Amino acid sequence: MTDQSPERLSAMPRALRGAAAGAAALAILLFAGLLVDRWPFDWDRAILTGLRAHAQSRGLMRAAVDITALGSVPVLVLMVGAATLLLAARGWWLTAGVTVASGISGGAVVTLVKQGVSRARPDLVPHWVDVSNASFPSGHAAGSAMVYLTLAALATQVTRHRRVRHAIVAMAVLLVGAIGVSRVYLGVHWPSDVAAGWCFGTLWALGWWWATAAIRASWPTMRE
Repeated sequence: MTDQSPERLSAMPRALRGAAAGAAALAILLFAGLLVDRWPFDWDRAILTGLRAHAQSRGLMRAAVDITALGSVPVLVLMVGAATLLLAARGWWLTAGVTVASGISGGAVVTLVKQGVSRARPDLVPHWVDVSNASFPSGHAAGSAMVYLTLAALATQVTRHRRVRHAIVAMAVLLVGAIGVSRVYLGVHWPSDVAAGWCFGTLWALGWWWATAAIRASWPTMRE
């Protein structure tokens, strides 16, 4: 990271623009599927049962349990808290505040949507981890996308090294993708739950990127 002045709104890294475009396209496909079919979609069932039938192993199950924990509420809260403390200690008050605001507000929205939709968990295969709330959208997929992609997106605003920027975004995308896949593999979410979570979390993170960049553009002398 650097103390150099932030880049303009047009300087959003290509990796972030690609993530936004992918999330928007996936959201359109989900909406179109809902118009012509009832959920769970046929591909929901096919993917869920196919993973359990053809990729079942004790080693993969243990790995999925470990990976899925990275998207749990306690871990995400710890990540947000640690990042906020580090950012505040560095004097990057705007980035610290946005990190907290994004996580809290996004979590509240996901909770409201879960309660409103009240979609039942899949029952085609045994669950390999305990779950209690509604299925749609995947809180792990949405939460990990909101937190890890928000941190990655904001990090790109305080470094000018192109390769570092792309590496940060790539690592965040891979982590979020792995967490979402683990939820389906463990049998506790339909793939469309995870896809919806990815869409929401990614677009939420990118929305906060734009908001933060706009603030920096309006007040160029503001500390990071």
